[in-house]
Amino acid sequence: MIGIVIVTHCKLGDALIEAAQFILGKKPENVVAVSINLNDNADKLREKIIIGIKEVNQNKILILTDMFGGTPSNLSYSFLEEGRVEVISGVNLPILMKALGLQGETNLSEVAAKLEIYGKKSISLASGILKGNKRG
Repeated sequence: MIGIVIVTHCKLGDALIEAAQFILGKKPENVVAVSINLNDNADKLREKIIIGIKEVNQNKILILTDMFGGTPSNLSYSFLEEGRVEVISGVNLPILMKALGLQGETNLSEVAAKLEIYGKKSISLASGILKGNKRG
């Protein structure tokens, strides 16, 4: 099973997990949030991510971060390990829900690629849809 570590500014990751739990009707398994406080030094923040990775305790880890170029993403990139740890920035609720549905997959790289595509397609401009434009 793929473990999911959500690394975000403040408590965004906790809120995403809470929303997923509400939708699923149960607590998601092997998912943890790591809240980044920018007042902490980089070593302490990396240690928090390591603790999150150990907490999900899986051979394959998907790290979802909130914003490309932000501190949570930049710290998470140092954990990249081909076939074992992948990082996707720009997490939102649709990406998390899809990731939860793909946790049983064995190829982490394929899962990450699917999530990137899915995440881009999950964003829609409502006025365009009302005008008959296709989503994604």
